[in-house]
Amino acid sequence: MQFTTKIPLEKLPCPISYDSKILSLGSCFAENIGDKFHYFKFQNESNPFGIIFNVVSIEKLVNRIINKNEFTEKDIFFHNDLWHCFEVHSELSNPDKETFLKHLNSILESTQQHINSMTHCLITLGTSWVYRNNESREIVANCHKVPQKQFTKELLSVKEIENSIINIVSLVNQINKKVNFLFTISPVRHLKDGFVENNVSKAHLISAIHSTISQQPSTISYFPSYEIVMDELRDYRFYAEDMLHPNAIAINYIWKRFKEIAIDEKAFSILDEVEVIQKALAHKPFNPNSENHVNFVKNTQQKITNLQKKLPLIQF
Repeated sequence: MQFTTKIPLEKLPCPISYDSKILSLGSCFAENIGDKFHYFKFQNESNPFGIIFNVVSIEKLVNRIINKNEFTEKDIFFHNDLWHCFEVHSELSNPDKETFLKHLNSILESTQQHINSMTHCLITLGTSWVYRNNESREIVANCHKVPQKQFTKELLSVKEIENSIINIVSLVNQINKKVNFLFTISPVRHLKDGFVENNVSKAHLISAIHSTISQQPSTISYFPSYEIVMDELRDYRFYAEDMLHPNAIAINYIWKRFKEIAIDEKAFSILDEVEVIQKALAHKPFNPNSENHVNFVKNTQQKITNLQKKLPLIQF
């Protein structure tokens, strides 16, 4: 007897392997999947400029990266004892202006280098709602707790989202035509926008992505993480305490479904080896000096050595 409605999934035409180089961009759910890539030791870079919820801000950053448009003093501002940039997340903000600019441009350069050799780009869109700075008329990635009266809230149209997606793909293809794009919608519910407004927002994202895929089916794929949570995991026990974010059980389940269609089956045995080692490294002994634990550590180190002989890039 089935107790859930299972979503049929199609395998990606170019699945991810341990030779793949991945860039994960977008909402906090992009970080959830990025954490899984990191745990299983894939070559992944996640949100180098922090969490970005809307596609226009992602496009703006990709444009800056591809065209090597460095950050300057005109791109930053001082507020609440820190230097901020409306294009990046507040986790990057810094009390020193020169350090801040240097760090932003360092990330810019390293991300550009990563895109040059990238094989897969995973982009998770969180919302169609955006905030436009009233002075600059630019859509911001983060308001940095600047008074809300300085912004105008807007809902991106399906066409605007579609144009940004097409521009992102086109920009990346200027320096790397071999990238496989995988888009997904964050299952996180943005209920501060309102219940109906959140659904409208997600609907715009879904419509725009599928419209783009219909035009460029060979380069863009879609993974239904939002639909998996809404339909397969239709229960509040799969949410965190805030009832907005998927909990660890849900994230693990989504990863399991993601693995089925997005990871090369030839890599499955390596994933299993990595997981055994990761669990061993996380083990906390009652007696670190016992003979059993000393042998356990030696055994784990041997497993690491054996794995690194097969894949030298993997480091623990």
